[in-house]
Amino acid sequence: MRYFKFIFLSLIALSAIEVQAQTDSVLSVKQCVDIAIKNNLQVRQSELDMERLRIGYKQAKENLLPSLNGEVDHSINQGRSINPFTNSYVNQSYTSGNYSLNASLTLFSGLQNLNAIKQTSLAFQAGKMDFQQAKDQVTINVITAYLLVLDNTELLSQVYNQLDVSKKQVERLEILEKEGANKLPSDLYDLRGTYGDNQLNVVNAKNTLEASKLSLLQILNIPYNRNLKLEPISVQDVAKQTDQNSEQVYNTALDQLAYVKAAELRRESAEKGVKVAKGALSPSISLFGGLFTNYSSAAQNSVFTDSTTVKTGDFVNTPGGGKQSVYTTQANYANKSIGYYDQFKNNYSTQVGVRLSVPILNYFQNRNKVKLAKLDLMNSKYVEENSKILLRQNVEQAYLNMVSAYNRYNVLVDQVKAYGESFRIAEIRFNAGVLTSVDFVVAKNNLDKTKLNLINARYDCFIYNKILDYYQGKLAL
Repeated sequence: MRYFKFIFLSLIALSAIEVQAQTDSVLSVKQCVDIAIKNNLQVRQSELDMERLRIGYKQAKENLLPSLNGEVDHSINQGRSINPFTNSYVNQSYTSGNYSLNASLTLFSGLQNLNAIKQTSLAFQAGKMDFQQAKDQVTINVITAYLLVLDNTELLSQVYNQLDVSKKQVERLEILEKEGANKLPSDLYDLRGTYGDNQLNVVNAKNTLEASKLSLLQILNIPYNRNLKLEPISVQDVAKQTDQNSEQVYNTALDQLAYVKAAELRRESAEKGVKVAKGALSPSISLFGGLFTNYSSAAQNSVFTDSTTVKTGDFVNTPGGGKQSVYTTQANYANKSIGYYDQFKNNYSTQVGVRLSVPILNYFQNRNKVKLAKLDLMNSKYVEENSKILLRQNVEQAYLNMVSAYNRYNVLVDQVKAYGESFRIAEIRFNAGVLTSVDFVVAKNNLDKTKLNLINARYDCFIYNKILDYYQGKLAL
């Protein structure tokens, strides 16, 4: 018992070490995508759906093979029934058995099997596209959440820098206040208020960062870890936009995006489904054959046992004028049951033939199936068209967001330069005592706000570029 307890505790310790090693390691965006795809249940379900369609496609091909079935039945019969050996009525208890082996091969059935193979093949290809789309969607979600964590991390760093500037000013004014060199006492309190605002900004930035970490880990489907560390991605070079306009991106997406291909393949599969349904209206021709034998415990044969000489009661004249009785020889037979093996061999029979089946009237089921297949085709066309409409709208929106983000980014770059120079001059004048604390705080707040906006704009440009790359089928990690 101690030995097993030791093993159990060791496994727990090793597991804890492994989990700790995983949570403390730095995760790259590729690792996050791999974890998310592995843990995402929708991706798993999509994979199961794809596998189900693959099996359906495999079954459609195997429907071209002949069918072969064996059948064995044994029964106990009592009372009046038909003896399967003699086909006559008997009134006794007996056991019987029937054995058969049947085969059939469809030669023609309105090309249903061939069209079904094409239909299920296209459905399987659509399932592959759905599986790829599920992985692509998880990938773009992970990248967006990953960049949001990096964005908030950089914002927190910037807020700490702002806090440090305010802290140094407060410390400088406190020294001047002690020495009696502070011209306006309100300057110290103004800067202390600004320092408090910066402290509050740090708290808010930390909370925002942790919330973005939580969102990322929820996409990865792993427990929240406050010590999560991400490998940084360079988003400094964001000056170059995509070379294509929204119409070009849309046309590229029509050929590259998985869910658009899936809609097209489903429409093509539905077209084959109509042909499959129409095939049921045609006559079908098939070959069939079988082997049969049976057994009955009531089966009997008459078997010769012996012979006897008996007096018939007739008389014949003898040469002397007298009469002589007539005697005859009589054979004696007894009923003997036939053995199982003998019946199995002797009752053997075969059958082979061609079957023609012509559908005439079967509650109009086949015609209604054709109508339903046509409705499925119309629905798949609507789905395909709607997917293209949504794609165009999403591409146009993403392209507009990208253009807006770049315009905002370029303006903010110039604004940061302007406010940076303004703050530099304001700090020199404030330290020289020729600028009020109110003006200094305004200059500092303008620079701080613009720097934060620039960080957000830079990440927005990067994210919207990644979204457009996704639509063009060239999303790189």
